[in-house]
Order: sequence, then structure tokens, then C-alpha cells
Amino acid sequence: MASDFKDISDGELAVMQALWDRKAASIRQLADALHPGGDHAHYTTVQKQLERLEAKGFVTRDRGQHVHTFAAAVGRDELLGRRIRSTVDKLCGGSLVPLLSHLARARELTEPERKALRELVEKRGKAAGAKPGGRKA
Repeated sequence: MASDFKDISDGELAVMQALWDRKAASIRQLADALHPGGDHAHYTTVQKQLERLEAKGFVTRDRGQHVHTFAAAVGRDELLGRRIRSTVDKLCGGSLVPLLSHLARARELTEPERKALRELVEKRGKAAGAKPGGRKA
């Protein structure tokens, strides 16, 4: 699954973030938001980024009006999940343990964070048919 993942550049990510904030926008609206006071070169850069994002399946284009509008076809959470799965596959052989261990050691977790993680692990374990001790039901 991760081998099919087409990632996006930092510039494309900025366009996606602008679309997530606006729901839908024209090239001009995005260019003005990303490059206030920008020139024609900024407009064509955003236009090219949108074309690439559309080809990769990250945005959709509404051609129903004279001015085309674009909307995100991939949500922020989905992109985050794709990037994390790709990183885990590449760096950790598909195992989440090294990633989660690193994140837990990187900074001190607050009690609410630890509680939320315990609840998540327990919930996922129950969904997979495991007992709290890690044994299968």
C-alpha cells in the first residue's frame, strides 16, 4: 500500500494547507493567499502545483464555472497517515514499535497524553480480539 503513495513537495503542501483552510478556491485566491503582493510568476507556480496535485489525486477541479475552483481530495489526517505509514515502512520495516518508542522518549509525556495512549492501545486491542494482557480471546 505504501509503495503506491505519491508524496508531495513542501510547496504543494502549502497549497494543500490553504485548501484545507478554505474548502475550495481559485488559482488567484490561492496565489494571493500564499504570495501576498506576488506577481505572475507566483500565479503560474501555484497553477503548476495545482496541476501536479490534481494528477496525483490530491485535489479536484470544478470546471463548472468560468473560473475553475480547486478543493482538497485528501484530508489532512489522511495525508498524515500516508506519510507516517510510508516512513514506518521505509525506516522501521513496517513496525510501529520503533516509531512509537522514539516519540515516547523524545519528550516527557503528560499524564493526559499517557492516559489517551493507554486508552487507544486498549481500544485497538479489544477491536482486534485481544484481552487486556495481550492474549488473544
